[in-house]
Amino acid sequence: MINSRIVITGIGLTAPNGNNLAEYRKNLVDGIANIQNLDMRYMGKVHAGVCNFDTSKYQKKKEVRNGTRAGSVAIYCSREALADSKIDWQSVDKSRVGIYIGTTEHGNVETENEVFNISQYNYDTKFWTHHHNPRTVANNPAGEVSMNMKITGPHYTIGAACAAGNAGLIQGLQMLRLNEVDIAFAGGVSESIHTFGIFAGFKSQGALAQHEDPNKASRPFDKSRNGIVVSEGGCIYTLERLEDAQARGANIIAEIVGYHLNSDAKDAVHPDSDRQSECMHSALKKADLKPENIDIVSAHATATTQGDIQECKAINKVFENCPTTYINNTKSYIGHSMGAAGALELAGNIPSFNDNIVHPSINIDELDEQCNIANLVINQPKKLSRIDTILNNSFGMLGINSALIIKRFTDT
Repeated sequence: MINSRIVITGIGLTAPNGNNLAEYRKNLVDGIANIQNLDMRYMGKVHAGVCNFDTSKYQKKKEVRNGTRAGSVAIYCSREALADSKIDWQSVDKSRVGIYIGTTEHGNVETENEVFNISQYNYDTKFWTHHHNPRTVANNPAGEVSMNMKITGPHYTIGAACAAGNAGLIQGLQMLRLNEVDIAFAGGVSESIHTFGIFAGFKSQGALAQHEDPNKASRPFDKSRNGIVVSEGGCIYTLERLEDAQARGANIIAEIVGYHLNSDAKDAVHPDSDRQSECMHSALKKADLKPENIDIVSAHATATTQGDIQECKAINKVFENCPTTYINNTKSYIGHSMGAAGALELAGNIPSFNDNIVHPSINIDELDEQCNIANLVINQPKKLSRIDTILNNSFGMLGINSALIIKRFTDT
């Protein structure tokens, strides 16, 4: 089964501008962002992407109270992915289902909250909750899904910084090909807006976005960009081997045909365009595709000065002679959803297989000349005659790079 074709049969998501794929996609095509101002402990007002999904749809109040925000995001998205796949869940052997969820960081929210709580009681640790340990272990988001859905197969989270969403999908694909599981729930989640530490860290780094209009604060490629908008969110995919999906008559959304992960091995925060271009080339090689075969490149671009420039250099190296390859970005709508970013940004482009529209990057008033990529789709959607392939970039701190390639499904 090592060469099995792996397909997507379900997508469940929550983003700041949509709680299902149809709503999310409509807002991307229509140029509608949704960033809010939050009052953050110790910091005052910050811009943030906030999700507004219904936690009670799949969880009881006690489960929400005792669990984590990341767990609730993961449960909602996994359950939505299951519903979208139309799998007969009652007949599934739950020991043959795996859960592979990427995340940037986990446990900071809960630890910060507990420290703050005991500070109200002169730091008396008897007020420290007994729920803290299961809330903060690294496997928590996937583990909460396992308990909620009664899945007895493998579950774990994948710490791959902001490449984690792609990494979750890659892990799911690999486990299906190894015949370790028959169904994989894979993708990424983030609860980052609930910790002041990430905002404070980006602010001290000079990389936290500021703008009088929060919906214009995230502006990748724009000359006046000044940093990241931190967001929460999640996107989980149902993955299956093609033969299994066809045997049950599943609706096949897309096929994963190429991927690669590599490392800069250079710096904790400054990216390396050579390694990024190498990552894309390696994904193309695995997919047996040439750069000119790619219709859309979904850029990682976070709206940090050097981050955007280095990725643009990498994209230009790979796609410089590709007149029919178009580039877009999704963080301009929803901010940076960290561990969910790769999975959410890929999902935003998947409906292009049906509508043949490349959604634009918004908030570009004056393009940075160092981000001048050929066929960057700016502020207005681009209609193509046909879209068959998408390459999704997702990069992270400590120099981790990922590229994932999906195709419109065909039997051949």
